[in-house]
Amino acid sequence: MKIYTKSGDKGETSLVYGIRVPKHSARVEAYGSCDEANSSIGLALSLLPEAEEWDDLRRVFHIVQTKLFHVGAELATPEGKKVGWPIQDEDVTFLEQQIDALDAALPPLANFVLPGGHPAAAAFHVARTVSRRAERKAVLVAEHEQVNSAVLKYLNRLSDYLFVVTRFVNQQTGRVEPNLHE
Repeated sequence: MKIYTKSGDKGETSLVYGIRVPKHSARVEAYGSCDEANSSIGLALSLLPEAEEWDDLRRVFHIVQTKLFHVGAELATPEGKKVGWPIQDEDVTFLEQQIDALDAALPPLANFVLPGGHPAAAAFHVARTVSRRAERKAVLVAEHEQVNSAVLKYLNRLSDYLFVVTRFVNQQTGRVEPNLHE
């Protein structure tokens, strides 16, 4: 199988089930943003220190990245077609549990946080903003077509989780968390 197909050379691509759409369609923008968020998470993970203390976070992110791939697959599936790996409310609950666990170990927020600190934390901030874009794009699709409500919830919680991860990484690496009033 060749990597290139040439089928997209005229500005169209295929959704799941082979339905052709313009590359600028809302669905393509939404699942493309999920792919970008997933890649950003991968970059951020690569910047974490090589130490066993990060293994739990890496395991959680393996689940998160897999689910984010599933979110993208759902958004690439045309309305009315069967989704291979549907996102469920329990996936959202998993993220909420991860948020609560990390947040419990952090000092309360006193100021607005600026992106930065440890390189991995800064990269997780980029992933957070890309996941917010994915959410906005998914909401746009949902305005015109049926979208699983768990997909929208998942993307919303993902950006919250990534925010808490940035704070956790900065705390664990001893980096000062940049904020507006420093």
